[in-house]
Amino acid sequence: MQSLLKLSQGIDAINTWLGKRLAWLIIVAVIVSSVNATVRKLFDESSNSWLELQWVLFSIVFLLCAPWTLINNEHIRIDIVNSYFPKKLRDSIDVIGHLFFLLPLTVVMIVTSVPFFLRSYEINEQSGNAGGLPQWPAKSLIMIGFTLLFFQGLSELIKRIAVMRGLIPDPYEGHKTGVEAEVEHLVEVIKND
Repeated sequence: MQSLLKLSQGIDAINTWLGKRLAWLIIVAVIVSSVNATVRKLFDESSNSWLELQWVLFSIVFLLCAPWTLINNEHIRIDIVNSYFPKKLRDSIDVIGHLFFLLPLTVVMIVTSVPFFLRSYEINEQSGNAGGLPQWPAKSLIMIGFTLLFFQGLSELIKRIAVMRGLIPDPYEGHKTGVEAEVEHLVEVIKND
């Protein structure tokens, strides 16, 4: 199990490193969007490539930062209901969810996205819009993103099993999600007013 935990640490390190760096592309997407809108309004000029670049930048953040979101336990779930369950049941739900839902979904997405990307790459698929960008780099993001998510799901499964066996402390014990921290902050602000 120790070698699996080392593998999990390596996967976490890679996805954390990527997530922290690629998340900044949201700012680039906002700048591109703002400049494109400003140029369009002021000079009545527009470019499909700039519009498509916004989509690609957002896709990079959405698909390639999803594993980082999973590492930080910030993914969508029904925390209100989940928090009332005993810890052992929550851990079991996580294991079942990763094993029977997340990992199979990522495998299906990888298997279907590889030929989708390869066909696009082989024909050097270009945008259907005049002046648009090549399509194959954007299509590769699906394959890359779900591959990273598969490995992160595997890492989370390893960690959850290790927690259930008492081999490691729960990395999320006492961890507040961004939403929980924001709600606490809002409650404090309301109390102080």
